[in-house]
Amino acid sequence: MTIVNAVEWDRFIDAHQNAHILQTSAWGALKSRFGWSAAQVISGSAGAQILFRKLPLGLSVAYIPKGPIGSGWKSLWSEIDEICRKHQAIFLKVEPDSFEPEDQQLNNEFDGFVKAGQSIQPRRTIVVELSGSEEDWMMRMKQKTRYNIRLAQKKEVKIRQIDDLNIFQNLMEVTGDRDGFGVHSIAYYQQAYKLFSPTKQCVILLAEYESEPLAALMIFRQGKRAWYFYGASNNEHRNRMPTYLLQWEAMRWAGEMGCEEYDLWGIPDYPEEQLEKDFQARSDGLWGVYRFKRGFGGKVLRSTGSWDRIYKPLLYRAYLGWARRKNTGTDS
Repeated sequence: MTIVNAVEWDRFIDAHQNAHILQTSAWGALKSRFGWSAAQVISGSAGAQILFRKLPLGLSVAYIPKGPIGSGWKSLWSEIDEICRKHQAIFLKVEPDSFEPEDQQLNNEFDGFVKAGQSIQPRRTIVVELSGSEEDWMMRMKQKTRYNIRLAQKKEVKIRQIDDLNIFQNLMEVTGDRDGFGVHSIAYYQQAYKLFSPTKQCVILLAEYESEPLAALMIFRQGKRAWYFYGASNNEHRNRMPTYLLQWEAMRWAGEMGCEEYDLWGIPDYPEEQLEKDFQARSDGLWGVYRFKRGFGGKVLRSTGSWDRIYKPLLYRAYLGWARRKNTGTDS
């Protein structure tokens, strides 16, 4: 069994520049401070970071978010099985970092798994290409989005980087109350920023008008990709369109960091035709989010989902029933 330490794992990550940020040791360290533990395994040219969530009676669930990394995943499973059994895992959930229509190809990698109906990370997203000039980015956007970005500039909205997590948390709580979204504790955001900002893999951007905080976001980057995980706004000066300018500046930051893609993260999990047909009529769930994000000129993509490797079948069925009732998982 080749369990490696964080330094060795980061060296492996550095050799795979397409690795997702949820597979970095820093992400494992973040989750380890909030109810999970992490283990990193390398076998040949493949590797995976596994997260374990403790349950009562010494049991756990195991989770590989946006992995494994590399090629030849089949060489990993026997070693991962051994680790999972040591942690008394009921099952292992694997969510590869891939988009449809790669299901058939991936099925060959998942011998001994079942295709799961429930995923933890959002299935559908919008990915904005950062190729060409900033003017090219603008031209790929919807006309209304371009207008709102320029309107925010005209109405004197200013964007700056901050490290004050209290401002960010206050805005997150306002958004959570208004839109019914789950919000992490300030300790969670503080830890995420502490782990990723020293390597310039994370930034918090704040939109202000006359020094009043209007909106903020926290984005992350790894390799050639950046992700918009957390964002918030207050209820004031919304006519100044601060969130549009905020996303524009986030894209510019990602481009300056050498990223080629900006992932806007979760939208409703419906085919694009239905999203376009219904987004003006619906505002429940993530529909309002889609209405906002669609304007930035990205491509709607759907992940290939997840596969489960079951170690304790009876407990697995009981866990699925509980999860459906609770309807929660771990977000990014």
